[in-house]
Amino acid sequence: MTRRRSPPITTSASLELSERHVPEDEHLATARDRARQVGVTPLSQGAASTLALLVSTLQARAVVEVGTGTGVSGLTMLRAMADGGVLTSVDLEAEHQRLARDTFREAGLPPQRFRLIAGAALDVLPRLTDGGYDLVLIDGDKVEYLDYLAEAKRLVRPGGLVVIDNALWHDRVADADQRDPETTAIRETIAAVTADDSLRSSLLPVGDGLLVAQRLA
Repeated sequence: MTRRRSPPITTSASLELSERHVPEDEHLATARDRARQVGVTPLSQGAASTLALLVSTLQARAVVEVGTGTGVSGLTMLRAMADGGVLTSVDLEAEHQRLARDTFREAGLPPQRFRLIAGAALDVLPRLTDGGYDLVLIDGDKVEYLDYLAEAKRLVRPGGLVVIDNALWHDRVADADQRDPETTAIRETIAAVTADDSLRSSLLPVGDGLLVAQRLA
């Protein structure tokens, strides 16, 4: 008997249901309001809940984040980390990090749980410890994604994860006619992950796309 393949979930109603599956509290809502005020686009609600699940499953104790924003992703990960886990977050914008610090403080997180470093990620990441982290989240300058990936592979421990946000980049990555620098850089990053035998990966159509890669060795 021939089985018919189920069609993919593409309706806006189904995607919206998926995005809103895990509700967010007032602290995350405030962080999202702050992001809008300063022109930052944080992880979507669905992407944030997916990230929280990954962090929790890893029982992560040490996480690196490229792109602090106003603390949406940081708060999400800190809440999902193992007791005493520490987030190291890098961003060029010191003002954004001030807002993220407010978000963490208002949510009751002690300052020893997070380290916010203002600076260019490609200047900061080389100073961090090889294999010292359970997860690296990349959500910074898109044209630098391939360079971030190289650093993330060095930083994450075997079995740990590299998570890349905006991997579908507003539906531009799948459109071959789109060849702007950001879209091209993301495509090259996806291709590099796919070709790398030391990584096992999946491209998830949640939010603006999450590329999740596990370091095998």
